[in-house]
Amino acid sequence: MLQALTAIFACQLAGEAITVALGLPLPGPVIGMALLFTFLLLRKSVPVSLGKVGDGLLANLSLLFVPAGAGIMMHAGRLEGEALSIGLTLVVSTLATITVTALVMNRLGPGRKERSDG
Repeated sequence: MLQALTAIFACQLAGEAITVALGLPLPGPVIGMALLFTFLLLRKSVPVSLGKVGDGLLANLSLLFVPAGAGIMMHAGRLEGEALSIGLTLVVSTLATITVTALVMNRLGPGRKERSDG
């Protein structure tokens, strides 16, 4: 299991290194996640130990939100002044996400009838 956790952290570190080296506007962990995903696609299977570590992380995912919640509470006064713009942004981005997801599912989802032009 230590090897699997090390592999996850190595992908995150590689993502950080790529972000810093290339000056990309993406977070390093996102690039690391893409690297891990690519590795797993090429391997065509998920190692058992990596699956166990992933399941353990997902089981305790709520703990990872504690620092974010503490930060929000610490800056609550600052957020009050921006409440309208933050709220509006959250609503608009949620509606945009739902719309794009619906359009993609409509286009690519099961039950889509193929059109024949001939």
